[in-house]
Amino acid sequence: MRDHEQIGKVIGVNSDLVTVEMAEPVMQNEMAYIVSGEYRLKSEVIKIQGSLVEVQVYEDTRGIRVGDKVIFTGELLSAELGPGLLGQVFDGLQNPLPKVAERFGFFIPRGTSLDALDRKRKWGFVPSAREGDTLSAGHFLGHVQEGVFTHYILVPFHLRGQYRVRTIADEGDYAVEDTVAQIETREGVSLDLTLMFHWPIKIPIRAYRERLRPSDTLITGIRIIDTFFPIAKGGTYCIPGPFGAGKTVLQHITARHAEIDLVIIAACGERAGEIVEVLREFPKIEDPRTGRSLMERTVIICNTSSMPVAARESSVYTAITIAEYYRQMGLDVLLLADSTSRWAQAMREISGRLEEIPGEEAYPAYLESRIASFYERAGAVVLSNGKTGSVTIGGTVSPAGGTFEEPVTQGTLKVVGAFHGLSRRRANARRFPSIDPHESWSNYPGIISPERLRTAREFLSKGREVEQMMKVVGEEGTSLDDYIDYLKAELLDHVYLQQNAFDRIDGVTSKERQDHVFGFLIHILSSSFTFPDKDVALRFFQSLRQLFIDWNYCEWDSRGFRETEAQLRDFLEGAKGDEKGLHPNT
Repeated sequence: MRDHEQIGKVIGVNSDLVTVEMAEPVMQNEMAYIVSGEYRLKSEVIKIQGSLVEVQVYEDTRGIRVGDKVIFTGELLSAELGPGLLGQVFDGLQNPLPKVAERFGFFIPRGTSLDALDRKRKWGFVPSAREGDTLSAGHFLGHVQEGVFTHYILVPFHLRGQYRVRTIADEGDYAVEDTVAQIETREGVSLDLTLMFHWPIKIPIRAYRERLRPSDTLITGIRIIDTFFPIAKGGTYCIPGPFGAGKTVLQHITARHAEIDLVIIAACGERAGEIVEVLREFPKIEDPRTGRSLMERTVIICNTSSMPVAARESSVYTAITIAEYYRQMGLDVLLLADSTSRWAQAMREISGRLEEIPGEEAYPAYLESRIASFYERAGAVVLSNGKTGSVTIGGTVSPAGGTFEEPVTQGTLKVVGAFHGLSRRRANARRFPSIDPHESWSNYPGIISPERLRTAREFLSKGREVEQMMKVVGEEGTSLDDYIDYLKAELLDHVYLQQNAFDRIDGVTSKERQDHVFGFLIHILSSSFTFPDKDVALRFFQSLRQLFIDWNYCEWDSRGFRETEAQLRDFLEGAKGDEKGLHPNT
């Protein structure tokens, strides 16, 4: 980084892309401010050609004129990292939106740049390092209490080599800019450390000892995900689907019930109405762990589709940087990016203005590499002190027309570990979650044995084949055995794959309950039933389905749960014991 500013002048403006003439060299991704009248408009270097520099402006470019001064700071676009991030709502440049609204009203004025962290708030610092200790980047200096979490104060990640602790502050209350430690190099150069520091958002944080292969299943409480298409802590997954297929509800349920510590939401370019819904709903959602607002362990990075393209593009990087920061404390973090399609569209617009050679559907040729570099920042790591932390990334994709063949979806599928494709047909049939059990997949180990999963998938496939056949030849043209296989597949779909997200009990299913209920279902699928005709078979499975649905609404391992399970077993035994293969009450 340079230690001084450099000055250039504007020679061309193309929407939010500004061409600047420089006399001295600058860095790629360097931050700059365009001085336009009374405004200082934040921008970033995205292309350098000799003495000409292309900068993308994060704000409205109206009023910029040829000859306007441009100040290059010598620094990269960075995020403020420190206590006070949790529960906040930021834009892509980390301006705290509640403070913006309080100060300026509904709209963000041009040139607005507010501190992300409250400079006046005091935090109770408890030191853990001692004078004379040898530390390096990512080591703990001490901690403060941030809500229900222990927020560790870290040695800044940009420091290289080892440092000796010269002084450490006593336990007490400090603001984020107060010095809490002084460290020095072997050459005797001293550095003052505060509760906060900055980190460039487009550079991954790697202040850990070892990176692990994601293997531990992330339990979400959603049966079709945990059983059939599991997610791993530190893994990646994507949820492509058409409008109205249930992406938002699926994200809310995952954020609320998944076995993770923190949730980071990157609303990168969604419609304003959808983002307003998130901002309204999340503070009202009760955290099942604490009984308090879910927002207390959530950070929202918020950019609507009407905001400048460049700011939309930066929001995902700000979000992943904050997620990596909390991972460095040994926490499990879930990042939900909604939607990466809007992020890709922002890249397409910027690429077009740079007059780059377009790829498929006018997206830049480097689209896949950008998508890959984002998802590669997920992972489970071992820290220098032996603690483990993880960042799991779940990105939604909004493909035009609902087709999964478009470039963003295909580029995402090449790098993620699980694919939860939402189906328009299932959504229209009110089968939620509308994850397609035939198209989706996962490369991560789950909570169910492969043998059981294989049996269930075979019945789902068989049921789909029979359903397609019945559309051609009708139910009467189907054999009784095939029809029974179809009814078994429908039973599995209705009582296990479908889930009532708005019910307190059925909305989330524990690992133990999933294992127990799924085993019971496999027993039914593997059992042979004899019926005199299809009408009797249909009535039998309809009654069985209703009993199962009642079972889903019973508290796990409660008296009602056990009694309903006993009714199910009696119903099945009665069907097997009848000479005609019927339950006496059928």
